[in-house]
Amino acid sequence: MTNDAPKGRTVAGRFTAGNPGRPRGARHKTTVAVEKLLDADARAITKKAIDLAKGGDTTALRLCLERIAPPRRGRPVLVTGMPTVTTASDVPAAISFIIAAVAAGELTTDEAADVTAILDKFVKAIEITDLEQRLKDIEGRLGHGA
Repeated sequence: MTNDAPKGRTVAGRFTAGNPGRPRGARHKTTVAVEKLLDADARAITKKAIDLAKGGDTTALRLCLERIAPPRRGRPVLVTGMPTVTTASDVPAAISFIIAAVAAGELTTDEAADVTAILDKFVKAIEITDLEQRLKDIEGRLGHGA
């Protein structure tokens, strides 16, 4: 049986043990070649795309706009009427409010997920603070306090 696999790979194409593959940050030779081609004519290509966009080419227009103003991430979410959350016991009411807002179409599921993730981090912070305080109290009673 012959092994027709490239060096450092199995017949199935997977890396062999101890071979991590391409080093981190290394780029494929095709990518490097394409970048060299584009670098030489980048100014002319950009100008052509702008001219096409100005001429009504919607694909060129979208391409130009995506470079000028990429999709905004992390925009503010307006959540009016949500109960104030100051303790962990306030979180269930806030989550119920968020569920109702999604059901009413006032929040998207992505926005709701972002807000509930913040509430989850809030609860975890409270839990850690409570555990830290309990540990200090126990150490104080045992005489091991700092």
